[in-house]
Amino acid sequence: MSNDVEEAVRAMYRAILAGWNAQDAHAFAAAFADDGEVIGFDGSRVVGRGQIEEEMARIFADHATGSYVGIARSVRQLGPDIALLDAVSGVVPAGANAINPDLNAIQSLVAQRQADGWRVISYQNTPAAFHGRPELADALTAELTTELHAQR
Repeated sequence: MSNDVEEAVRAMYRAILAGWNAQDAHAFAAAFADDGEVIGFDGSRVVGRGQIEEEMARIFADHATGSYVGIARSVRQLGPDIALLDAVSGVVPAGANAINPDLNAIQSLVAQRQADGWRVISYQNTPAAFHGRPELADALTAELTTELHAQR
């Protein structure tokens, strides 16, 4: 995989998190393909860049959202025009200073090279509950907290 592909995919991930953290629905949706999809933490599915922007605007208007802290663990190129990013994230709730472990997630982002460059075709959040394995949950929260402090 070329460094250009890896950087393009990582940049899209950072842009999505930055859009969320700025409560900017347009910025959040900008990295997505026209038919891209988001599968949210609660399992909800939104398809289409325009629909993603509308849903994010609704969420941002409804309540104060927390700020994401994300760590892109790896990018794998699955073919000449497709790549997969694996990440973990945590959320510092609005008005709080620390990550809420109940909001930690495992994230996947599938990117495809299109005529206008790399675009997100699927972005999924899965709760990192680690049922029955509290040491894994604690380790992830500690890692995300270290990242949070490094960003400040």
